[in-house]
Amino acid sequence: MIIKLDDSVPIYVQIMKGVMWDIATGQLAIGDKLPSVRDLAAGSRVNPNTVQRAYMELERMGIVETQRGQGTFVAADPEVVKEVREQVVDGTVRAFVDEMRRLRYEDADIVALVTRELAGAVSTSSGPDGGRAARSEWPSANYTMDGDGGPNR
Repeated sequence: MIIKLDDSVPIYVQIMKGVMWDIATGQLAIGDKLPSVRDLAAGSRVNPNTVQRAYMELERMGIVETQRGQGTFVAADPEVVKEVREQVVDGTVRAFVDEMRRLRYEDADIVALVTRELAGAVSTSSGPDGGRAARSEWPSANYTMDGDGGPNR
């Protein structure tokens, strides 16, 4: 799990979003064990109490289950995983639309851009690079989840 600390979002929320992102992308599957509180705290250079708070909130939400003496695991309910994925997708789309609006794009223009990108991805999807080498590339943002459920850099 990669956590990029952002001063504008509480650390425990960033950890929660990181776990949810990993579940949504399949990096963590049903029943998978999360890193121990101690290991994640050490690896992220945060206080173990902060990691514990994040895990407790995720457990309260039904996303993870803690088994005393065993660790913390992704909940065994496929519906929970589906809901987490939907939350992550909703947050990512919301953040994208918000950013496009900050760039002063009208909704119709946003739809046209997304439609064009999807059509390009489909029509140029041959080759090992998906046909993207010929297109002019803006540096790809490395998105992580922020406190609003959307991506940040």
